[in-house]
Amino acid sequence: MTIVQANISIAAIAVVTFLTRAIPFLLFPNSRPVPKYIRYLGDVLPYAVMGMLIVYCLKSVVVIKYPYGLPEAIAILFVVLVHKWKHNLLLSILGGTVLYMVLVQVVF
Repeated sequence: MTIVQANISIAAIAVVTFLTRAIPFLLFPNSRPVPKYIRYLGDVLPYAVMGMLIVYCLKSVVVIKYPYGLPEAIAILFVVLVHKWKHNLLLSILGGTVLYMVLVQVVF
């Protein structure tokens, strides 16, 4: 990639990033109420995305062959317990990720 191509790519990425952040403010200004379906999507999409991420992460787990999905199960249980205990999403996800990597790299 030449310097010109790299600069064009960076500029395009910057413009698209700016637009994805600015468009909601342009479409739904403070003077108008947010439509009900947009509020509904704001309520349900975070849970749907988390569910999709869980399915994506677990799609290749083989439970009939060693380690039988144990690292994944232990990490999921850890995430749930830490989140119930501390109610901190970042802590539970980061802790679960670190635990999973330790289990995969060192234990199993």
